[in-house]
Parts: sequence; C-alpha cells; structure tokens
Amino acid sequence: MTAESALWPGPADQEGRNGRWKSWRSAATLVRAADVLAVLIAASLPWSTTAPSILVGLFLLAVTPTIDWRDYSGRLAQPAYALPFAILLLALMGMLWSDGAWADRLHAIKPVAKLVLIPPLLYHFSRLERGLWVGLAFLASCALLAVLSWIVLLDPAWKITATASAGVPVKNYIDQSQEFTLCAFALALPALTFWRSGNVVATAACLALILLFAANMVFVASARTALLCIAVLLALFAWKHLNRRATLVLLAGTVAVTALAWTTSPYLRQRITDIAVEYRHGHEDISRASTAQRLTYWRKAIHSFAEAPLIGHGTGAIKRQFERAATGESSLDAEVVNNPHNQTLNVAVQWGLLGVVLLYALWIVHLRLFLSEGLAAWIGLVVVVQNVASSLLNSHLFDFHEGWMYVLGVGVAGGMVLKTKADSVASHRL
Repeated sequence: MTAESALWPGPADQEGRNGRWKSWRSAATLVRAADVLAVLIAASLPWSTTAPSILVGLFLLAVTPTIDWRDYSGRLAQPAYALPFAILLLALMGMLWSDGAWADRLHAIKPVAKLVLIPPLLYHFSRLERGLWVGLAFLASCALLAVLSWIVLLDPAWKITATASAGVPVKNYIDQSQEFTLCAFALALPALTFWRSGNVVATAACLALILLFAANMVFVASARTALLCIAVLLALFAWKHLNRRATLVLLAGTVAVTALAWTTSPYLRQRITDIAVEYRHGHEDISRASTAQRLTYWRKAIHSFAEAPLIGHGTGAIKRQFERAATGESSLDAEVVNNPHNQTLNVAVQWGLLGVVLLYALWIVHLRLFLSEGLAAWIGLVVVVQNVASSLLNSHLFDFHEGWMYVLGVGVAGGMVLKTKADSVASHRL
C-alpha cells in the first residue's frame, strides 16, 4: 500500500469501487502536486522573490483539500503548530494601538504572515516521505548558484540582475552567504556518516560541495553575519556529533583553515578589518557605516522599547519611532529606518515583552523539535540555530529570504522528524 492510498482510502459512504478510485486518484494527484510545488519553492528561493511567492500560493491551494481538518485542528494545540498563529494574531492586534502610518502597519504584517505556512508544511511532510526532495532541490540550486558566482566574479556580464557586489549573480551577498552556510552544514553530517561507514566516494562528494560553498565565502562574497553563524554551527556540530578527541581535531583544523584563509584572501581580511573602520568613521561617512549603523539602530530601538515595554508601540511603528529619535547631529543620527537589524529589538519595539516572549518560545519549541538523531533533525537544528545566531545582527526571521529559509527548513524537516517519531511509536505498539 502506498502512502497516498493509506491517506486516501475514499469516503466510507461513497458508492461503488469506481467512485472510490476516482476520489483516491484526485487526492493522490493533489498530494503529489503539493510535493512538487514544495520542491519548486526550495529550488527557486536562491534565485527569485516573485517565483517562491507565487509557488507558495499554489502549494496552499494544492495542500488544503488534502488536509484532514479534525486531525489538523487537534495538532494546532501543539506549540510547534500554534505559535506561528499566535505571533500573527499579536501582529494583527498590534495594528490597533500602533502609532505608525497605516501603510507601515499593513507592510509589517507581511513578514509575520509567512510563519503560518509552517503548520501546513509540518502536517503535510509528517504524512509522507518526500521531504528529502525539498532539501536536495535547495542544495542543487545553491550549488549551481555557487558555480555561477565564481563565473560572474571573473566576468560580470554573466550576472542575472544588477547586484551591488562582485561575485553575486542575483539578490545580495547576505542572502547568498546564508544559503551557502546552511548547505555546507547540512552536508556535514552526511559527510561524517559516509566517512564512518567507509564510503569514500560519497564522503568526497559531500566534502567537495562543502569546499565549494566555503571557498566562495572566503574568496568571493561573504556576510560577516554568516561568519558568526559558521562559528556557532561548528560548535553545535562538535557538541552533537563528535567525541572529545574528534572535537580537538576539528578545532585544530578550523584554526589551520582560518589562518590559511586569512593569509590567502585579501577580500576576507578587508571584510574583517572594515569593522573597526566602519565604527570609527560611520558618523562622518554613512556609506561606510555598517557597524556604526547597527549600534545606532540598537540604541534608538532600546530607547523606544523602554518607553513601552509591555506591549510595544504597535505593528509597523518602528519607522515612526526612528523619526521621533532622529537628530541633526550627523547623517547617521538623522537616518530613519523600519528595521533595527536585530530580531529581538524588531519585535520588542512593536509588541514589547509580550512579543519577545512569543518569539523566544517559537525558537525554543522548534529547537526542541530537532534534538533527536537523524539527518532531518540535524538539518532542522542547523536552520533554527542559524536563524537565532544571525538574528543577533539582523531581523532574519522577518527578512524575506532568510525568513523563508526558516519556514521551509522547520516545516519540511520538522514534518520528517514528526513522521519518524510517529512511525517509531506505531512500531513499538505492534
């Protein structure tokens, strides 16, 4: 019996075998269509913003008729399913007390709304065994992007869009670095597993892909946020999968590779040394103010949070708060933005402590979901930890690209983990 036939045996009151067959065929087609659309979302995400948005809508159209609403409504009592809806509800209610313009309030709903795709993804992939297709599609798409990245570094005429950075064919270097980091660490566990089993060819293939992504970030284009994530994820990998001796080997190898990268990559050295330059001269030259900008944004956001610590200033109020805090002392102090470049402060300014509690509850619940063993659990853990770490320097849960990486990663990998747990419980009962 196939997964689709187990899910769709046909209504009990349907008359005749022919009617049951047509019902199963229709439902099975929708299930397969939802799988294909999820794969296409993952494959298109590194390249586009429009295509994933359209495909998400089509995925919801395909998956909605396949949902057993009695079962689904019961699962909504679980925190992993419920918290995305709770955060969206808070954002909708926050429009009522916001002091921001209505256009800003409505615009601030969009980054939150994508979180509610996590529950249907969890549900869909907890019933079937095709979640790995989604991960492979994202990996293949990112590998192709990495190859093209090297090509456009040598010949910018190959760029698909007019990006601001050399070696970035589409979008920007921040998005590119985050997806390459995710792929590299998702491959780390398969590489280790193949190595321990003596499969040299598979180990070499995984290491070659990891090297492709890592070399790109060292020599072509990298975000400093991604470098922070790499350090955190290396520690996570050692904690989860290595003994003490192997951890020491990893540490020594990391130090050696870091020294080699520092001495051979002028680009990497410049990215790191620019931090001090940006801090010292940010107030005089806003074009080189990345570090000073963040510190200024954080200071203003903390001040706004202190004024309304419990429920914040409301949905979409960040821009209004920065307008109030703007001064004429320098172009940086006068800058008005709607993103403080820190996920906690982004939430705190809008919804206060209530929002921060829900945000951290979401992260903690999803972390706990992936504490088991297996590839899906490892990928999901990498997705959540990467998002938490990168959200120290950006609002990556609400940003388009990184936010959708989180939604897809948690939804698909989480569904696979839930299915494994359910199958384990069922086998023990037998």
